[in-house]
Order: sequence, then C-alpha cells, then structure tokens
Amino acid sequence: MKNNSCRELATATSTSSSCISLTVWRKSLIFSCKGFTVIGADGSLVYRVDNYSGRGGQITLMDGSGKAILTICRHKKLRLVDNNWFIYEGEVGDDNYNSSSSKSSSSRKKPIFSVKKQMKILHSNINVLAHVYYQGISEKRYSYIIEGSYANRSCKVLDAESRNVVAEIRKKKAVTDGVTFGLEVFVLVVMPGFDSGFAMGMVLLLDQMFP
Repeated sequence: MKNNSCRELATATSTSSSCISLTVWRKSLIFSCKGFTVIGADGSLVYRVDNYSGRGGQITLMDGSGKAILTICRHKKLRLVDNNWFIYEGEVGDDNYNSSSSKSSSSRKKPIFSVKKQMKILHSNINVLAHVYYQGISEKRYSYIIEGSYANRSCKVLDAESRNVVAEIRKKKAVTDGVTFGLEVFVLVVMPGFDSGFAMGMVLLLDQMFP
C-alpha cells in the first residue's frame, strides 16, 4: 500500500467543516466482554469494541453495525513482546503479527500504520507518549505524535510536520452539578479532515500502552 493510500485512511474520510465530538465509554455493550462503546453527538452508536478481553495483544475496532474497521496488534518477536504496535485495515488473523507463524510473509496482510511507545528514559520530552509511522517503524520519520497523559484523559494527537492538533482526548464535563463521569467516560474530539476511526484507534492504543 502506498503512502497516499495510508494518508487517505487518516485524513480523507471526514468531510465535515467542523469538529466531531464523540463520547467514549470504556465498556462493551456485550455483558461478557470488556471493550468500548462510542456514541456520536446525535446519540447514535458510532464505534464499538467487544473483543477487548479476547485474543491477547489484538483488538478490533468496529463500526456501529459490527463491521471491522481497524485491527490493532502488538508486535511479537521470538515470543517476546516489545513496545511496538501495528494497525491493519479491517480484520486480520494471528499470523499477521506473530513472527513464528508458518505462513509465508507474502500471504500476510500488511500493516498500514505502526506505533512505537516512547520510552521515557530515552527521551528528554516526558510529555511524548508515542510516535505513529506510516507502514513501518523502520521508517525514520514519524507522521504523528501523541502527547499528554492518558491516565488523566488529557492527550493530543499532533501532525508531525505542522504540529497542528488533529485529535484530542478530554475529560467529559458534567452538564449538571453533582454529576461525575470519572475516567471511564471521556470525550474524543476529532478535527476537520481527520478520520474519526483512526483517532479512535489511537485511543485503543493508549489504553493498551497505559492500562
């Protein structure tokens, strides 16, 4: 997949001239699963995650109808787990991220993005949480930077070149006095021109990196 195709996933889907505000509930609609439920401003179900406690190291983001949009896999190498994650379009199998799989590399689905968690001890800017790369971590130049504190539900996804904020995680404010949402319900704000599904993928990654 060429870089232009990858960029389309992150930028071309949203055509709204205004920000998109989504309410993210850290809870699955299915009783036996952990996951996420994402509600739009009109009260509709926009995204859902129901397999959060299923296959280790793999999460699938679905739209409201249950169609797989993105799959996030933690990279495994020689049975060890490192600080790299891969993002695939649609749904994939375990052989896509397990290097010990007997299937040939040509038959595996290729990741469209990769994300590397920032090791604080190796970086002077402790505000940086992760870097997002097109196609592979082998590329030296990252495309997006994630900064802030997921524990406090205060994060920003920035374009690496322009430093413009393309998505932001915020605490949800109560409409009336005396109502507290805590950390399980928060707001994802997506800027015009940035894909809300990809932004939600960043939320899932942060939840994996900073449980």
